[in-house]
Amino acid sequence: MRPVTKHAVPPASDICRLSAIELADRIRQRQLSVHEVVSAFLDRIEAVNPLVNAVVSLRERADILAEADRADAHLAHGGEAGSLFGLPVAVKDLALTKGLRTTFGSPIFADFIPDTDDFFVERIRKAGAIIIGKTNTPEFGLGSNTYNPVFGPTLNAFDPTLTAGGSSGGAAVALALDMVPVADGSDFGGSLRNPAAYNNVYGLRPSQGLVPAGPDIDVFHSQMGVEGPMGRGVRDIALLLDEQAGYHPRAPLSHAKEGSFLDGLEAKAAGGRVAWLGDLGGHLPMEPGVLELCEVALARFADASFHSEKLVPDVDFEALWQAFVILRQASSGCGLKAHYDDPAKRRLLKPEAVWEVEQAMRLTAPQIHAASVRRTSWHRTLLSLFERFDLIALPTGQVFPFDVTTHWPREVAGRTMDSYHRWMQVSAFATLGGCPALAVPAGFDENGRPMGMQLIGRPRGDLAVLKAGAAYEATLPWAAGAA
Repeated sequence: MRPVTKHAVPPASDICRLSAIELADRIRQRQLSVHEVVSAFLDRIEAVNPLVNAVVSLRERADILAEADRADAHLAHGGEAGSLFGLPVAVKDLALTKGLRTTFGSPIFADFIPDTDDFFVERIRKAGAIIIGKTNTPEFGLGSNTYNPVFGPTLNAFDPTLTAGGSSGGAAVALALDMVPVADGSDFGGSLRNPAAYNNVYGLRPSQGLVPAGPDIDVFHSQMGVEGPMGRGVRDIALLLDEQAGYHPRAPLSHAKEGSFLDGLEAKAAGGRVAWLGDLGGHLPMEPGVLELCEVALARFADASFHSEKLVPDVDFEALWQAFVILRQASSGCGLKAHYDDPAKRRLLKPEAVWEVEQAMRLTAPQIHAASVRRTSWHRTLLSLFERFDLIALPTGQVFPFDVTTHWPREVAGRTMDSYHRWMQVSAFATLGGCPALAVPAGFDENGRPMGMQLIGRPRGDLAVLKAGAAYEATLPWAAGAA
């Protein structure tokens, strides 16, 4: 389904509507030049981005097109072309990009130009992608509403009064409005999945360790925060994941991938059993309409021979959430402490960043240990569930996209939210389990607001999740018209 006209968005060119896979194929076969492809997307960004503010730190057009011309010359002389050859890509502004401004959405880094790439960025460059700029993100990726004092807010692809979600909000909107053919995201507490749901695209939170991040990510943070692909379809996600994934010697928790994810999608999913967790028997407050929309989507999934069963595991979900909060504070809060300790920089931190640091400073070793034990128990519970089910499904969010000027919902379904991320509690379960989780579109409510559903699989079962997602995608009423 294409974005509604509240933005007065012009239609995309035929080139920009092609899937990433088809674009790459046409470039390799020299049916389209890299110059043509890149020019089309730059024209699209020029026409649409001022309406939504998704792409930031865009390189000079002349420099980008000169790189495109070099790529065309390379092909003309018989040079090899990687899987992403000639595709214009904008990298999330939390990832290091050599020679290209990386702000992390913070005024502290407003003029920072890295001299190195994150590992996955280096890989997509080697695969032939042309990095044209960055995608907007909230400050340090904190919160699921993409706004920051450096670039301002990113607006929803379907309604400019609503949030794009976050922290990969710029990436999701750029995809939804055909400004890029494929995008990267990152996810600790739903940062990749939530904006995918809010903009009717797809996003995969990969298994822990599948995609190495970069030289500045510490071992503790990489246990729960991951990098992953986003796309307008599942096959495009597999295309990007094939390049992002795999062992890197400088990423100690990384591991090798087993074969090509894109090739693996050639064999269709045979169906399976889905455990529908819903709102965990009322534990999770949900805005009216979220559950109903996702349950309709789940019923559609039965057309692909995936049959669901309602289930509420015997778990103390409040204790599990508190374990997530503690482990996040121990990671994110401690990581931000150097800025907090500098009075001049502290004044530039958003309140949520200050809260993370101050909560982290109160933590004790026994608290962190107990949270880790609780996480381990949840992992074991998941393994037992996957003995009976092929997938676990939940809504991707607990509320529909909300007013972009609201930093975060203070109340959901009559319940007060006690932190800036409590309203995204539904995203914590895959994170704590180290599981792959694919956010798929579920549809729109009567007000035209998008929502998504999470398909969670076994740890390191990324291909199975992608195959299930492809089977689900084929059931969508708008899939037949998708590129």
